[in-house]
Amino acid sequence: MLSLRAVARHNGFPLPRPPLSRQSTRHIQTATVTDSDIARLASQPLHPLTLADLCKHGHPPLSKQALFNSANFTLSLLPARLAHRIQSLRSLPYIVVANPNVHKIHGNYVHSLSTLLPYAERRIETLQDEIAFTAVMADLVHTHSNTISILARGFLEARKYITAREVTRFLDEHLRARIGTRLIAEQHLALHFSSRPHHDLHSSSSPSSSSASSPSSSSSQQHNRDAEESSYIGVIDTALKPANIIRNCEAMVGEICELKYGVRPTIKMVGETETTIAHIPMHLEYILTELLKNSFRATIEAGMEREAIEITIAPAPASGEAQTKTLKNKTEQMARDDHVGVISNYDQGSVDYASGSNKPDQAASGNIRALAESTPGVTIRIRDRGGGISPENLKNLWEYGFTTFNEEEINEKTSSSAGGGGGGMDAVMAGGGGPGGGSSLAGLGYGLPLGRAYAEYFGGGIAVQSLWGWGTDVYLSLRGVGRV
Repeated sequence: MLSLRAVARHNGFPLPRPPLSRQSTRHIQTATVTDSDIARLASQPLHPLTLADLCKHGHPPLSKQALFNSANFTLSLLPARLAHRIQSLRSLPYIVVANPNVHKIHGNYVHSLSTLLPYAERRIETLQDEIAFTAVMADLVHTHSNTISILARGFLEARKYITAREVTRFLDEHLRARIGTRLIAEQHLALHFSSRPHHDLHSSSSPSSSSASSPSSSSSQQHNRDAEESSYIGVIDTALKPANIIRNCEAMVGEICELKYGVRPTIKMVGETETTIAHIPMHLEYILTELLKNSFRATIEAGMEREAIEITIAPAPASGEAQTKTLKNKTEQMARDDHVGVISNYDQGSVDYASGSNKPDQAASGNIRALAESTPGVTIRIRDRGGGISPENLKNLWEYGFTTFNEEEINEKTSSSAGGGGGGMDAVMAGGGGPGGGSSLAGLGYGLPLGRAYAEYFGGGIAVQSLWGWGTDVYLSLRGVGRV
């Protein structure tokens, strides 16, 4: 929920209190999930999600009807997505699923589906139902907050029973799909927080609410003004400035460096530093944090910390999608597409090879563009003098679980990340990392491939050029939303 608090701070309003508190989520209604429920929902095809889909309900504060539409849109997508993930987990070898960590993730998905089933056969048409449904979304986000670190430990413990290629294929699909599921839930939560028409519902029952000058009335009016002036539509910032995100990530990674090495490299930002695009700050924060962690670590260990890491920000023209395509280094030939700037089912984990629910030939038929019109984006180059990447490591760069850490360090990291509630990779991804959150400078080999998944999810990409013995250039390409 840290990411939602960040959105709230940007929008200039406090988070709501009782309706979404931890106490209220303990009393969420659930329904028994049967195998037939899972099979029925998993048989529904999955299609790519666009940023335009998430913006279509309008700019906050939303009206009651628009908020209901957002809730129903969310409800129309999530049950099938959860069922696909359950099926994919069950398709793993039994001895892998029996691992306590992998089994826990399976149980989390079944639990989340059980909280959605009571709403699956009806529409949300009252504020009471919307408030209850939003509590379900808050529970879903909280339940799956540590999925990555738990899965990482589970597959590490079960590595004797499944090949590295099978792990990479499963995780690339599973974690890409998780990005969308979490994003859909967080978008409705953010729209709920920034609109809160239920405030009128609660204040109308109060005797003081009848006065136009009452504190609750003036607070509601101020809240609406703040929301209208914000550049946010849910979790999407329509005026996102990459330079600001880079500085925030530099500060956090620099603190980690000082704790671990006693020094911190500096960065030099060049190019169009005032560039803005419409994108998701949480995603960009995660990607840049992972890229800077790698550059900072390599720079220090090469003894080149006096050499500034150069970061170039270059806005891409609206018609320049060809550059995006060159950055998308696909591992599956079927996921390639001749159309430039296209989001595929592969990009978003919707091909579903693991469970077999979506046939591979659907990977091409479901492709759609980010928006009807070409959208401007930005390319960010990170150039360091960290000695580059050795040829033997370069070929494994996009493999989940590949790391340069030794076995003892890996076991130490998985123990701390799996047991700590909010530490490790998920904490960094949620914006709650840093020294206090237990995140380390290098992890378990999930950061870079997951960062690429975030970039590719909406039509961007990451490309790496290494000059062994000298340094590395990393190119991050992002596609914006366009006009909203």
